[in-house]
Amino acid sequence: MFAGVAEHYERGRLPYAPGLVPLLARELPADGRGRLLDVGCGPGTVTVPLAALFRETVGIDPDPGMIRAAERRASAAGAARRIRWARLRAEELPAGLGQFDAVVFAQSFHWTDRARVARTVRAMLRPGGALVHLADLKGERRTAGESPYPAVPHESVAALVKEYLGPVRRAGRGLLPQGTPAGEARILAEAGFRGPERHVVPGGEVLERSSDDVVAWTFSHSFAAPHLFGSRLDSFETDLRGLLAAASPAGRFAERAPSTEVFIWRNSGPV
Repeated sequence: MFAGVAEHYERGRLPYAPGLVPLLARELPADGRGRLLDVGCGPGTVTVPLAALFRETVGIDPDPGMIRAAERRASAAGAARRIRWARLRAEELPAGLGQFDAVVFAQSFHWTDRARVARTVRAMLRPGGALVHLADLKGERRTAGESPYPAVPHESVAALVKEYLGPVRRAGRGLLPQGTPAGEARILAEAGFRGPERHVVPGGEVLERSSDDVVAWTFSHSFAAPHLFGSRLDSFETDLRGLLAAASPAGRFAERAPSTEVFIWRNSGPV
């Protein structure tokens, strides 16, 4: 689903809120002695900064490009010796990885066979351990009026993607006519988790984004991954850059970083 997007993901995706790691340091069993599993780790965006809170961290992702990017990020941060990476789908767990004190899904749980993965992950958690679900906070106002640059024209970009790929949202080679699946709270509760405890970590920083950043952001999503455009990829990118140039002749945009919504589910006891 994310084949070929690792480079775009690293450059284009907006960061999680800066207070996320301190929050999880307070709320998780994170005393430097436990183990953390990051499922769908991507390029290590969350894995690497959280690794300092645990004795060992494991990041899994099915895409080899994402794993390579995560390895580079860990090496640059001096965290390579604390983290190991595995090319795995969530449905392949437990894969002999052992027991963990915390498992993180950063905007990845909805792409899995959720009921099956929830049951498996609970069996991999020690009693008192936690499953953490992270996502950008939806629906918040993110205008950046104090910036001299215009906002990213998200609606126009989305319309252009639909013009090329059709009106139904893509998810890799599949389709999502009803959008991404909901009902995660019910699924996790039925798997035996207790909770959730909800936290919102404020974002708010105004970021300056180049046209290249916005192009990378577009290609970093499953609904607009480069391979979906086939022979029309160059044509799409030309039209996308033309749209961005019309919106900002200077090639610069302003965007307020999103807040991060955190749901923590506790493992109430042995499975």
